[in-house]
Amino acid sequence: MPRFLHVADVHLGFDRYDSKERTKDFFYAFEDVLKRYAIAPTPNAEGILSSVDFVVVAGDLFEHRTIQPNILNQAKICFQMLKEHHIPAIAIEGNHDNRPYGTQTNWIKYLANDDLLILLEPERSPDGAVIYELWDGEAGGYIDLDCGVRILGSQWYGASAPRAIESLAQAMDRLPPSPGHTVMLFHHGLEGQIARYQGALKYSDLLPLKEAGVDYLGLGHIHKSYVEENWVFNPGSIEANSIEEANYDRGAFLVELSAQGVRAELKTDYLQRSLVRLKLKATGIESAQQIEADAIALIHSAIHSKKLNPAVQPMVELKIEGTVGFDRFELDLKKLQQELKTISGALIFLLKYEVDALEYATPLADDASRLQIEHEVFTDLLAANTTYKKRATDLAKGLIDLKELQLEARSEIELYEFAEKLIEQGS
Repeated sequence: MPRFLHVADVHLGFDRYDSKERTKDFFYAFEDVLKRYAIAPTPNAEGILSSVDFVVVAGDLFEHRTIQPNILNQAKICFQMLKEHHIPAIAIEGNHDNRPYGTQTNWIKYLANDDLLILLEPERSPDGAVIYELWDGEAGGYIDLDCGVRILGSQWYGASAPRAIESLAQAMDRLPPSPGHTVMLFHHGLEGQIARYQGALKYSDLLPLKEAGVDYLGLGHIHKSYVEENWVFNPGSIEANSIEEANYDRGAFLVELSAQGVRAELKTDYLQRSLVRLKLKATGIESAQQIEADAIALIHSAIHSKKLNPAVQPMVELKIEGTVGFDRFELDLKKLQQELKTISGALIFLLKYEVDALEYATPLADDASRLQIEHEVFTDLLAANTTYKKRATDLAKGLIDLKELQLEARSEIELYEFAEKLIEQGS
């Protein structure tokens, strides 16, 4: 009964938050998932302990086409570990690490040349048709393993994926019979899995591959795990690439192939950075000081409820949303973010301030005078501010008087003294 581990979207070298520790997370997660579910013996469907027969990486091993030496070293450590345990690693390129047109090599090819993984790449005939050549130790588009599994590779096809699928299926029809089960690696996503994803494939687009004999279609590209018809499998990313992915199911599929079909279990219990998302709703009656106090209280509450554990240096997002009745400059967001980061012990603290200003619009008569219009405009602006709304009418009159003093060319000292007394009255 062949067993294998299916991973995708490892993204070694991830650097979106400009944090060296966050970049290391992707290496630690990949290393740990290989140790736990590829190398360490685990019970199969019959309860027998065994390691996997092989590991597949369905694209995006790296975050960038150009990588630093330490990132290459991380990949070498992981694949050398598999090699020492006689577990072959088979990979394809994804959109993050594929070779630009006309380029002959990249870092995945380098790892293949160093005998650390098998890079499967179908070739093209002069007329553009796909050709599958058997892996010969250096190159090839497919490989037949001793465990009785055929693995077929593919490339990153982007918008041309539907046409490429037809060509891939035709090429598969020309191959000799498979030694057993057929696994295909394909880096692309299905529609309907995540929002705002353009260019996704329809399920029907993939059916030519099933008709050509693929028993397990191993996808990558979308960072959320999903399964379609117990035939199409996407494990999601090893580590979350953004705080928005905190709620995604994702991990690695531990797969068994038998005469009864495919048994794939999503494994998520490995070393990952804790991600915490919190929301604070402003109603428009709070002052800036109250919003700040509420944000601090929310972090303490999350710690008390054990939703947030400062000891593990989580990645935290706090979104302040709703309506506020004060000017943006009254709330020092940078200072608040730093204070919340300290309290939460977060490695990275993201403070998102997505609020609307409270607005008032008093109806005006068609024959309203200029003075009446000015008074109502000032009143509405003041009423929208939590601090001044109770004195909006009096302050509006004072602002009109201040405007008149300005038109009379009074000195700055006089204007300042008038404004100061205006604010102090009734405070």
